[in-house]
Amino acid sequence: MANRLSVIATRTGDDGSTGLGDGSRVPKDAARIAALGDVDELNSVIGLLLTEPMPADVAADLLTIQHDLFDMGAELCIPGHVALADAQVAHLDARLAHYNAALPPLREFILPGGSRAAAQAHLARTACRRAERAVVALAREEAVNAPVRQYLNRLSDLMFVLARYLNREAGRPDVFWTSRVSRLDTQ
Repeated sequence: MANRLSVIATRTGDDGSTGLGDGSRVPKDAARIAALGDVDELNSVIGLLLTEPMPADVAADLLTIQHDLFDMGAELCIPGHVALADAQVAHLDARLAHYNAALPPLREFILPGGSRAAAQAHLARTACRRAERAVVALAREEAVNAPVRQYLNRLSDLMFVLARYLNREAGRPDVFWTSRVSRLDTQ
């Protein structure tokens, strides 16, 4: 690989624009840049989650997801470029089924929490939902490859299931939500 980033501070963005992978320049608040930034933030949140102790298969899956999100970023950075495939969405579906099969059915809403890793998985879930909203907004203006939206939708589900799975692996129960009325009745 050539030196792609030999100069970090180019100052070309001082005017409020940024360069895309095809060489064009767009405003830093353009829908494409918002989507790209939210996917980048999601990848960083998953990187933080990976610093927590966790089962090796979960860590391997999260690393694969980080690479997929980088592919997604490349796709968002270069209009018309396709980097994410249906197979990557199918892989998420399979991993979702794998982790979900190990968990008891959920009959109540849960709050983000339990173990630190589970709380960070919930943070990744919410960052994923924001990235999904940004991609949907972009798709109203420009064509977006369907697997990009599908991947983010599945990934937020997987992050929810992984939060529960990480709690179970840590010996921590899910934190169940109780309504305000129920909380007042127990006081």
